[in-house]
Amino acid sequence: SLMKVYLSKRAPNPRRVAWVLAEKGAKDGEIVDVDLLKGEHKTEDFLKRVGVPNVPALQMDNGQVITESIAICRYLDTCYPEPDLFGRTPEEVAVLEMWTRRAEMWLATPLMLTVRHSHPALAVLEQQSAEVAENNRAIATRSLGIFDRRLSESAFVARDTISIADIVAFIGFDFARVLPAALSVALSLFGADPRPSAEYVNQLKTEALIETLNGALLAGSSATTTLEQWCAAHHL
Repeated sequence: SLMKVYLSKRAPNPRRVAWVLAEKGAKDGEIVDVDLLKGEHKTEDFLKRVGVPNVPALQMDNGQVITESIAICRYLDTCYPEPDLFGRTPEEVAVLEMWTRRAEMWLATPLMLTVRHSHPALAVLEQQSAEVAENNRAIATRSLGIFDRRLSESAFVARDTISIADIVAFIGFDFARVLPAALSVALSLFGADPRPSAEYVNQLKTEALIETLNGALLAGSSATTTLEQWCAAHHL
């Protein structure tokens, strides 16, 4: 059972867990927001609880702590089977794992590293390297064509409904919005033949917006107040 989930609003990996919690409608736990820029993940209390200076982290009520976003998401998918995000049949599980690994290694991680090593605000978290940023920018840019081709033949990355592969890919894209326009042009997901890609992006943008509402509801003490604040923030 779920006790505490340590997240951070700005960081991409915690957003994966927040999205899965929202998809599952899981409310039997406490959400703890960790401010990375203030170094709250490096405090003695946090390290004593979690063991490593990383978010996300999930602490069960028996004291067991899980870190690593995909491990936490898989745990949540098992605890809350609907909607399924990791596959059910052996073939579907394998295909989903394949595309999730591709989304992680070819897109999300390179884009995250590009941002972390190039955005001035993140210098407090990283000993930044322009070479690391450029190398990872190149990896992500080369990989985008593969995903563009995939999305021209499939409504979503791994199957015909949303899965963990889409969550990993989209949050990576979304995190990269802070990069210079040059990379935005390279994001062919928004590019030359936008018909399948635009539909995909718009659907996931809707999912992501719902994620922010569900995450706020999970963390807030009053659903009515939280909903009013969320609607005002999004001009609804």
